[in-house]
Amino acid sequence: MACSGGISDQLFVSVKLESPRLTELDLDPHLFGSHPVAGSWDPCKALPLGRAAAAVWDLSCVVPSQHEPLDFKFVLKQKNDSSQCIVEEGPNRSLGCQSNEVEMRSAVFKLDEGNDVLECKVQVETEMLSPFDLAASWRAHQEYLQPSRVRGAHDVTINTGLEVRAKNGFASGLELDLEKYVVPTPNMGSRVVYAANLTENPRSLLQTGSYSNNDTTKDILYNSTKGDSSPNHYAKTMKGATEGHAQSLEEHGAMFVDRGVGSPNFGRPTKETFSVSNFKLDSEAKDMPAAEGAVAAAAVADQMYGPKEDRKLTIVLVGLPARGKTFTAAKLTRYLRWLGHETKHFNVGKYRRLKHGTNQTADFFRGDNREGVEARNEVAALAMEDMLSWMQEGGQVGIFDATNSTRIRRNMLMKMAEGKCKIIFLETICNDKDVLERNIRLKVQQSPDYAEQTDFEAGVQDFKERLAYYEKVYEPVEEGSYIKMIDMVSGKGGQLQINDISGYLPGRIVFFLVNCHLTPRPILLTRHGESMDNVGGRIGGDSSLSEAGQLYSRKLASFVEKRLKSERTASIWTSTLQRTILTAHPIIGFPKIQWRALDEINAGVCDGMTYDEIKKSKPEEYESRKKDKLRYRYPRGESYLDVIQRLEPVIIELERQRAPVVVIAHQAVLRALYAYFADKPLEEVPNIEIPLHTIIEIQMGVAGVQEKRYKLMDAVHPTAGL
Repeated sequence: MACSGGISDQLFVSVKLESPRLTELDLDPHLFGSHPVAGSWDPCKALPLGRAAAAVWDLSCVVPSQHEPLDFKFVLKQKNDSSQCIVEEGPNRSLGCQSNEVEMRSAVFKLDEGNDVLECKVQVETEMLSPFDLAASWRAHQEYLQPSRVRGAHDVTINTGLEVRAKNGFASGLELDLEKYVVPTPNMGSRVVYAANLTENPRSLLQTGSYSNNDTTKDILYNSTKGDSSPNHYAKTMKGATEGHAQSLEEHGAMFVDRGVGSPNFGRPTKETFSVSNFKLDSEAKDMPAAEGAVAAAAVADQMYGPKEDRKLTIVLVGLPARGKTFTAAKLTRYLRWLGHETKHFNVGKYRRLKHGTNQTADFFRGDNREGVEARNEVAALAMEDMLSWMQEGGQVGIFDATNSTRIRRNMLMKMAEGKCKIIFLETICNDKDVLERNIRLKVQQSPDYAEQTDFEAGVQDFKERLAYYEKVYEPVEEGSYIKMIDMVSGKGGQLQINDISGYLPGRIVFFLVNCHLTPRPILLTRHGESMDNVGGRIGGDSSLSEAGQLYSRKLASFVEKRLKSERTASIWTSTLQRTILTAHPIIGFPKIQWRALDEINAGVCDGMTYDEIKKSKPEEYESRKKDKLRYRYPRGESYLDVIQRLEPVIIELERQRAPVVVIAHQAVLRALYAYFADKPLEEVPNIEIPLHTIIEIQMGVAGVQEKRYKLMDAVHPTAGL
């Protein structure tokens, strides 16, 4: 029987048997059946049900969504004589893969040759869930110290045996001082960087020292400071602007997505529906090597989603200060760049500081301070003009980062963008006073606006005054296409409201944002321990660990125990290849989740070969890969761009997690993951250094992304680089 459903989804089955009388009898209920998770049809091999309540016994199992029909029956066994079995009367029970429903008839047992009959109430519950839902449920209900009673969960396991700790020699595996193993970080560094400083440089100011050379921009800036701030005024001052009114701002039905963060129940994925554009596929890949495996995945994707000039998109941030706008903008910019979309982040505050200095007090931001309002509108127009010019040069997605707190400002931006790009407003709303206080103090600590302020508390007070001035004139977004992130930074839930959102890329953006939060937590990235194929210089394969790799697995287990000893909700993610599973095996006390998406890049027909062998037997492939390692696809295998596409669900899940995660994977996969966190250009991905036996700790939080590296031991043999 064929079944539908996602390959990664699993069916959780809970079977309960209830009978007050059964507690008086010296009998234990069991289950046996046709499916491996139900044991077998041999009653002697039946699976015992666990005591769930005074008169209730249960058994839980997990089967793939595309499972064969599960036929089973109940059997009672004597406590002291398991050979004595009483099988329930009637036909077998069947759990089909299409309906996932079971007939809820009672279980009837004949206790003797007479009329003594025991009737037990039966309840069967089913639910589709992912391995992450299952792991989250274990974290909530099993508290890690008890082995799970759920059978058949092949993708999620827990080691809890104390004998494993003794066997693997934890105490001698690693010294207590983890800092001894810290090595220099070649790319990101460990100090906090103010996110706005990493945004696009204001070229209109840097080129001339004051104004853009563009006459239209000058007209907008000079005229907009005369006091007329109506939307029609900005339209009149733009040379060559399109005649007529802006697009109608007709209200559309809004959709609310309840995140349900922190629920102890099994989570169901939120389903959003978006209008998807019609795509045209041009199968011709240009300017690529001619070898069999060299396919330009990115070029094909560009042609699938239409010409770039038809896909210009501006995300305009809206929100009061200290609401996480810049941090959200930076995350979104990093995500879109990683997916291959040409994206830049323009921060208006950076323009303001360059043009008007960093020593502006709260008075500069008063709504009734005409000079301050004009100056802020001026730099906003400059930033918008820079962004539109960049789009004309080939840019695809611009992130426009400012408060944009009034309709007048937003109308100005829409008029400037008319006919050039689509605008989506992204409004961040936070009502949590504790979060706001934390953000305010962090802002004063990091922002160049307060770099010369020696009295920290005076700086906090000044910022709160600035915030109060913004609150007096703030107008929530009710016009155009918009996304509202409401109380999504507190870690206590939240809501995403969207209006008039359609298309492929906006849909991806919404899906990304609904999974984002600001909860600080570390993500540990490491390659598996040295494998036998590493020793032989062979790529791909599914070999076991060398002696050095086994030693690293023990050191890694000791490291995780010490580093995450207070993080009881952490989890361990591996690929489905045995070298990562074996590396994770000594780690105890945490759920282990296997991701097929974390498997090494598929080398196709070259799997198991050395590079010398490829060069001799397939010289065209060798040269094609050398010319364009990012886009080169192994014959019957993958390219780095293919790997990035299949890793997107992993990135989404890493963003969604609020607890630490240890990812044990492979060189090509970790290059792609690291490039996301470090915001590296795609062209650099194939050459990022990810050494063996080294842990890369990524710290994610409201302060941004930081990195620290720990080298636990040296690699004995050089490794092949896929």
